[in-house]
Amino acid sequence: MTNDFFLLPLTQQCRVLYAEGEFIMAIRYYGFKINLYRLGNRLVEVFYNHKLDKVETVQPLDRGSTRMNFYADQVSINPCYSHKP
Repeated sequence: MTNDFFLLPLTQQCRVLYAEGEFIMAIRYYGFKINLYRLGNRLVEVFYNHKLDKVETVQPLDRGSTRMNFYADQVSINPCYSHKP
């Protein structure tokens, strides 16, 4: 996966993730349900807003984010970052 993925329209990003990505887990974070996917050697977060019933954004996982605490105790993420993007 290249950074070109993030240049696609949101609807196309979702199609690619659901067809080619591997769902890892979901967390609740403020007003969002965040689904974590593996796409190639990258981890990608999908932010779903329950109140609006829509995906608001898709972004690469930020290892510096406080959300890492929610993921770290449930899934090993290091193998996804052992390769250069």
